[in-house]
This record gives sequence, C-alpha cells and structure tokens, in this order.
Amino acid sequence: MTDSPVGDRGHQPSIFLANSCLFMSLAPWRSPLARALHRNRSRAESRYPQLATVRPDGRPANRTVVFRDFWADTNCLLFVTDARSDKLHHIAQHSGAALCWYFTQTREQFRLSGELRALTADNKKAAEIQVRYDLWHRLSDNARQQFAWPSPGQPRVATSYEPTDLSESAPLDTFAILVFDPDTVDHLALKGTPQNRWQYHRQSDRSWQMLEVNP
Repeated sequence: MTDSPVGDRGHQPSIFLANSCLFMSLAPWRSPLARALHRNRSRAESRYPQLATVRPDGRPANRTVVFRDFWADTNCLLFVTDARSDKLHHIAQHSGAALCWYFTQTREQFRLSGELRALTADNKKAAEIQVRYDLWHRLSDNARQQFAWPSPGQPRVATSYEPTDLSESAPLDTFAILVFDPDTVDHLALKGTPQNRWQYHRQSDRSWQMLEVNP
C-alpha cells in the first residue's frame, strides 16, 4: 500500500500482543528510531522501510512497506497489508522477518529482525477489532479502495476496479495489520568520522543488551 503514513500517536495494547509486545519495557533502540522518524519527517521516504519475509522454499521475499505507527507503549511496529497477499502465507509458515530502514536527512540506518504476526478479521477480541477499525479509517479513500480490488498477484482482470464508497464502512475482510516485534536491532550513524554503530539484543528475560561496535 502506498498511502500517506500516519503520525506516531500509538494504539493501546491488546490481548493479541500479550505474549510478545505487551509485557516489556521500552527498548533502548526505540528512542533513537523515534527521533530519526521525527528528524526526517519532511522526507516522505522516511516512512518506507524494506520488509523481508521467508518464502516457503526458504528464499527471501523483500518489498517496501509503509510504517503506520508504534503500538503504544511497546516496541512493536504496525503496518497494513492485504490479507490475500503473499506476506501472510509466508509468515504463517515462518514468522521470522527483517526490516531495513535508511533515513536520508540524518544518514542513519536501522536494521531490525524479529517476529511478524498478522491481525485479521478473524481476530475477534474487542481491542483487536478496534485497532483494525482505527487504522482502516486513518487511510485515505484511495488506499481503502485497494482492498476492494481483485486478489493481488493474480492474473490481471479488466473490470472490478470501479470506485466504491468505503468512507463509512467497517474494515473489509481483506484488510490486515502486520505487527512486527523486533528482537535484534542494528543502528548505524553514518555522520561523523569515525561513524558510530550500536547493536541491541533482546535477552531471554525480555530485557535488552546494548553494545557499541565498530562501524
């Protein structure tokens, strides 16, 4: 989806994240990433990282995604996608994923790896329904239209692209949220001589270890 991204207001955690995002303190990398987003906010590309998943044959699949928000008071990042897309088939078999994010204004790169989960119409808890509703209605009309199109990646059809008024509709069943829960982060700051680089690793007790390394 190529809609304009939203601000960093955040959403309240739900039971959906109880075993991953919810019960943790904010990671030490979250502040530098939020700061990079703020300092690069005038650059549209600052909201478009690259997300890699694993295909069933073990080969990587990479694409550009739009960062939508942090899940409030957690380390999880939110993206939206079509529930019929290959991404959901990939993470159903292998939830591991990686994100690469470069900020041109401040010349910083963040590489994150961790687990990716999908929040779809099948999630029926109240908080899960609410977060899908909120993100759905924060999309532009044009972005919502894409979820009414034919299945992505299938042979092109000439019809079924007529505009539909979705401004007051509930989220379509094709609308899904990707929740990315990082467990490793590599932050490279290219400004300065020498450059600076930090690595963050989540421990078994869900605390974080930070190590400054050679760039």
